[in-house]
Amino acid sequence: MGEQVSDGGRKTAKAARTAAAAGPASAKKAAPARKTPAKKATAEQATAEKAAEKKATAEKATAKKSAGKKAAADKAAPARKPAAKKASARSAKKAAPAKSSAALKKAPAPRKQVVAPKKATASVPAAPAKTVAAHPQGESRTALVRRARRINRELAEVYPYAHPELDFENPFQLVVATVLSAQTTDLRVNQTTPALFAKYPAPEDLAAADPEEVEEILRPTGFFRAKTKSVIGLSKALVEQFGGEVPGRLEDLVKLPGVGRKTAFVVLGNAFGRPGITVDTHFQRLVRRWKWTDETDPDKIEAAVGALFPKSDWTDLSHHVIWHGRRICHARKPACGACPIAPLCPAYGEGETDPEKAKKLLKYEKAGQPGQRLKPPQAYLDAGGRPAPPLGAG
Repeated sequence: MGEQVSDGGRKTAKAARTAAAAGPASAKKAAPARKTPAKKATAEQATAEKAAEKKATAEKATAKKSAGKKAAADKAAPARKPAAKKASARSAKKAAPAKSSAALKKAPAPRKQVVAPKKATASVPAAPAKTVAAHPQGESRTALVRRARRINRELAEVYPYAHPELDFENPFQLVVATVLSAQTTDLRVNQTTPALFAKYPAPEDLAAADPEEVEEILRPTGFFRAKTKSVIGLSKALVEQFGGEVPGRLEDLVKLPGVGRKTAFVVLGNAFGRPGITVDTHFQRLVRRWKWTDETDPDKIEAAVGALFPKSDWTDLSHHVIWHGRRICHARKPACGACPIAPLCPAYGEGETDPEKAKKLLKYEKAGQPGQRLKPPQAYLDAGGRPAPPLGAG
């Protein structure tokens, strides 16, 4: 047993010496094996750090970019900040973006509700512009009134002697002459009434007249049968209802046969001194040419034009307009080149604009010719007017 131990010890010692001798070489060979994992770990760590830095840099850039967009969005649409904050607070919920989008889509609705009433309000004044009128190039109501009154003032200077162009000596003669003036000229009436009033000077006389005799006298005026019926009928009404006197009220005058508002205002304005507007064919034509109104009904024309002037001007205004229509502003060919109110007239150019040619279109005293009255007022004669010749004279 002792030898075995010693042999074993010797083997062990030898193995130890062998190991000691080989130790350094083995250590050298093993060392690289240990160093390789360390280097690999270091490289992986460096790579991870670089990746982390890149990720951090990218996140910072993204955050900065998002912050810039958010700032721009906030600056461009400050009204949407509350909605954005509300969406951020509820970012964990899926319903939040839907609510935010709905809020953004509904945002324009209040703006539409604010704008709509303004358009509606602005369009309201447009309706009366069509009704009242017809002002040239959007002329305001105030401008229309000023222009209309200026035209009347200009005409008053041109025709300072303007007067009713029917011969009469009392209200009865005036109402009869006015009824007869329908569909004919005042001149023709003035040439006819002297014989009529010489034979029937009062309402009682004409009321009892033979219709055939009256028809023969009134034949030159045209529509003599209808006119005979009217003048005899109104004479009877004056005798039976008003004691043979012409009433001085509009509501009474229009009850007489053949008497309408036009005739009534002629009588009221020129026999009783009560203001009224006479809307005859000349008056209707001129006020439409001047764009005072677009109405065609005489009663509506009367109301529209009357609203442009004080009531005290109505009677003289009627004379000025009618005189101008008969002398210068004719129906077929106005003498625009000789018109004193051409700068104020929207219809300038419808007629002859050459001054020399326009002068040839003038009528009555403006052309050096007689007027319509056989017995005109003295003021007319003083202004150079000439009386008309009697019926059958030259």
